[in-house]
Amino acid sequence: MTAIAPIRHGGNLLAAVRRYARPVEDWLDLSTGINPAGYPVPALPADIWQRLPQDDDGLAEMAAQAYGAPHALPVAGSQAAIRTLPALLRPGRVGIAALGYSEYAPAFAGAGHTVVPLDEADFARRDLADGLDHLVVVNPNNPTARLLSADTLLHWRAALDTLIVDEAFLDSMAASSLAPHTGTPGLVVLRSIGKFYGLAGIRCGFVLAAPALLDTLADRLGHWTVSGPARAVARRALADTAWQDATRTALVRQGQRLAKLLCAHGLAPASQPLFHWVPDARAPALHEALARQGVWTRLFDAAGGCPASLRLGLPPDHEPAWQRLDAALGHALTDTDTDTDKTR
Repeated sequence: MTAIAPIRHGGNLLAAVRRYARPVEDWLDLSTGINPAGYPVPALPADIWQRLPQDDDGLAEMAAQAYGAPHALPVAGSQAAIRTLPALLRPGRVGIAALGYSEYAPAFAGAGHTVVPLDEADFARRDLADGLDHLVVVNPNNPTARLLSADTLLHWRAALDTLIVDEAFLDSMAASSLAPHTGTPGLVVLRSIGKFYGLAGIRCGFVLAAPALLDTLADRLGHWTVSGPARAVARRALADTAWQDATRTALVRQGQRLAKLLCAHGLAPASQPLFHWVPDARAPALHEALARQGVWTRLFDAAGGCPASLRLGLPPDHEPAWQRLDAALGHALTDTDTDTDKTR
């Protein structure tokens, strides 16, 4: 039986506050890939708080149009779909990255599927889908930043019962989405309001798939899965194309700046606009050294044929934050290299 890795997430800043006895306001939290300059939520009308959510408020149609999909189902974040979808699929062998978002493997295992862990090198194989019934691909992958083409994904889809593509981080870049193909049975795409829009707290995401699967999923989830205020904010954010365009440009610029900063300190990141992955045997020591300076990163154990690694999200886009990160990296790397020399 395949051992399932424990579920871990970034954003656990209060754990760092307790462990290092540093107040929450004195941390530079880079442990998530969430946009630090999220969508500006306006004041909402009072009646939105007083009535039940309206499933026919146009949010599903607006999401489908925004993502270029035939159909969409609003859900309480991608998490609601991840936990529910496996039980709707025929039990079988499901390929899931060994180094990736940790919610998928236990969800599929709990629904009676056989989880097949995949190394990062496996995703370069044209025949990856052979011998699998289902495949989960986070695109771009969290944390390794691996980005696969639509052609590759559709090639694998032809050999599978179901291909699930998690595009939670795709909004921040100009890349091909599989959303336009989701009218075809056996293809499911997940999108999120949390990352690019910086609205993780409203717990709103979308499942893009053929109508039959969406209807079954909606019946399983029941009514009012997304709150009225969350639906109102999501509608505004999806409709604000000017904000989206400006934000995409800003995130690319900030991502390039963070990549250059990491390289300047001798690190070799794999980068997407919202996060940067640093595979490095020194990652546990760097994570600890940065935490002692109030910089909270996400540490990943060695997995999927990759060494231990760090993932860093973007700092707030103002100079003191960038200067603090620059200084912290310099101190952390010096301390880590000094400790390594002492043990030789």
